[in-house]
Amino acid sequence: MIELGPLGLGTAPLGGLYEAVADETAHAVVERAWELGVRYFDTAPYYGSGLAEQRLGAAVRDKPREKLVVSTKVGRLLRPGASNWYGAYFDFSFDGALRSLDESLERLGLDQVDVVLVHDPDDHYDEALTGALPALRRLRDEGVVRAIGVGMNQTDLLYRFAREADPDCILVAGRYTVLDRSAARELLPLCHERGIAVIAGGVFNSGVLAGGNTFDYAAATPDVIARVASLRETCARLNVPLPAAAVQFPARHPAVVSVLVGCRTPQELEEDVRLFELDLPPEIWAKLG
Repeated sequence: MIELGPLGLGTAPLGGLYEAVADETAHAVVERAWELGVRYFDTAPYYGSGLAEQRLGAAVRDKPREKLVVSTKVGRLLRPGASNWYGAYFDFSFDGALRSLDESLERLGLDQVDVVLVHDPDDHYDEALTGALPALRRLRDEGVVRAIGVGMNQTDLLYRFAREADPDCILVAGRYTVLDRSAARELLPLCHERGIAVIAGGVFNSGVLAGGNTFDYAAATPDVIARVASLRETCARLNVPLPAAAVQFPARHPAVVSVLVGCRTPQELEEDVRLFELDLPPEIWAKLG
C-alpha cells in the first residue's frame, strides 16, 4: 500500500456538505492543508456533483505530483448538468467504473489518481464485486492507479469485500470512533491479518463528537447525546478535549494507516491538525475503554 500520511483531508465539505463553501475558501483549505504537511486528499464525484473534485484539482494543480496522494471514488455517475448532491445515479458496472474514473480525471485536471474506491455499494454488492472491482483491478494491474478498495459507512459488507475482493485498502467512515467501535469486532482484525490498509473517516461521527448535534448525517438521538456527554466528562477529568481524543483514537489501531478529517475553513483545518498532534495522557485510552 502506498504511503498516505497519518492525516488526510476529506473534501465532502468543499463540495457543499451541510452548507455552501465559496471557491476561495475551498482553495484556502487545501492550500493550508498542504502548508501543514497534509499530502493525502480524498474526494468523490458525489461530493457536490463534481464540485469537490473540480476544486481539489484546481487547488493542487501547482503542487509536485510525486508528493501528492489523491483518492476518488466510482459507483455514482453524474447526470449531465447536475449541480447538487442529488444529480448522481448508481452504476457499479465494469464500464460504469471506467467511465466514472475518466470523468473524475477530467474534473480534477489530473492524468491519474493514486487510489480509487468503490463508493457505498450498500445495495449493490454483487454488481460491485463482479463489475466495478474487476475494472479497478485491471487499472491497477496496468499501472493506471496505484491502489484500489471500497469505502462505506458500514462494516458488514466491508468485511465481505475484505474477504472476497482483494482490496489494497478500505475506507471505513464513522464505524471506528470513540463512540462507535463496530469495525473493531471483525473488520479491523481481518484487515490487519491480510495487510489491507484501513483509512478511518467520519471520526467525529458527522459532528457530534466535535460539539455538534449531528450523528450519521442526521440529528443525534437523545441516547447518542447522552453517550457523548459521558465521553466528554471522562475526557474532562484528564483535561483532554473530546475532539482530540476523537481524532486520535482511530490511529491507535495497527490496521489504520490514515485518518481523514473534513474541513470547510482553514481555521477548522488548523484546529483539527492541532488536536491530532496534541499530546494526550496515555491513561485516557483506558478510561475511554
